[in-house]
Amino acid sequence: MSALPFELTVNEYVAHLQLNRPEAYNSMNRAFWHSFPKAIRELDESGEARVLVISSTGKHFSAGMDLEIFTQPDPKMFNGEAGRRAEAMRRLVQQLQACFSVLEEIRMPVLTAIQGGCIGGALDLVCASDMRYCTEDAFFTVKETELGMTADLGTLQRLPKLISEGLARELAFTGRKFFAQEAKQSGLVNNVYADQSAMLSGVMALAAQIAQRSPLAVTGCKQMINYARDHSMADSLNYMATWQAGMFQPTDMMQTFTAKMSGKPPVFESLRPVKEPFAND
Repeated sequence: MSALPFELTVNEYVAHLQLNRPEAYNSMNRAFWHSFPKAIRELDESGEARVLVISSTGKHFSAGMDLEIFTQPDPKMFNGEAGRRAEAMRRLVQQLQACFSVLEEIRMPVLTAIQGGCIGGALDLVCASDMRYCTEDAFFTVKETELGMTADLGTLQRLPKLISEGLARELAFTGRKFFAQEAKQSGLVNNVYADQSAMLSGVMALAAQIAQRSPLAVTGCKQMINYARDHSMADSLNYMATWQAGMFQPTDMMQTFTAKMSGKPPVFESLRPVKEPFAND
């Protein structure tokens, strides 16, 4: 296994994962697909961080899937009995999809900070994040169409929930570049910054603000919004009531009121670490 294709740090409850292969346009090599979901899961399980920022280095956020994966595929992928070959391919796609679905499943919000190109698999990644921010030179591309394949890691399922379905179809069918200002106008990104330095400063400030809130309240917001996206209004309201019946306790509210009276910021208990069932402390 090669060196990790990213750096991960945690400071004052804010985690920062930064892709660090600028010489390869932060393309997603084999090491990325093994290490990225594992690092995200471990971060969530520790309970140390309350918000995650994903950014990158160099000119482009990410060029997506590394070409070596296409040019040097597993020879078994296209050989052997047809039914078993298809079952293995389906399972592989599901495993790769899970690498980005983890961003929706973890308890903390995920903010992505995007400069330059966000291409192919990188668009799959950012569509799975909670909020997206970019620089003026950023552009997004559903590159798979141009390569002769259908995007399969989440863009076609998530992008129509983030922008209008007609625009999502246009981007998928044509593979054209979708530039920063259009992305802002369509609602794909929350804000556009002049350059990467300004973007990171702004996104980190937002992350710090989120980290100051009750982590129980924030994770409740994330889970309820994600549930509402995929379910009916009636089901979502019912689930909200059930969540509130169990998770709403006065502790964090009292902490907030006490802090306001004292003029000091509230200090909230972190979410508990995720452990194996019946594991020893």
